[in-house]
Amino acid sequence: MAITWFVAAWLLLFHYETLRAGYLSPLVGRPLPKCPLLFPPAGWVMFYQVDRRYGFAEVYGLQAGAPQRLDPHTIFATHAVGYDNIRRNMLVGVLNTTLQPAFCRYLQRKFPAYEDFLIVAAEYPDIVDTPQRLLRVPVYRCS
Repeated sequence: MAITWFVAAWLLLFHYETLRAGYLSPLVGRPLPKCPLLFPPAGWVMFYQVDRRYGFAEVYGLQAGAPQRLDPHTIFATHAVGYDNIRRNMLVGVLNTTLQPAFCRYLQRKFPAYEDFLIVAAEYPDIVDTPQRLLRVPVYRCS
């Protein structure tokens, strides 16, 4: 019975801390006290550094020399509940050239209609001030 009360109290405290800054304080009209030793309201995402630069990988299938961008969701079909690894930039790992042989074999097996593949690094140097400026650099080809 004691564990039930502990879990209930912990859940109430956790939900209070999660809702405190964004919802409860504006509702009350003043800052509410923070509980020490709990994660910030946004959880683990608060520990990531948000930068103005943003980079990602693009994969192009080549057919008769013409590039066609492949949807990352078709490259790595993830069926996770509640989140999307592709939107969390999972594909950026293929820019590592040590993974080139294995990734190229995977692409050739998964997309046999294409003759070759081109892996490109794309980067927004400053997504806040110049969101239209996107730089692309070829990293490797599978041929």
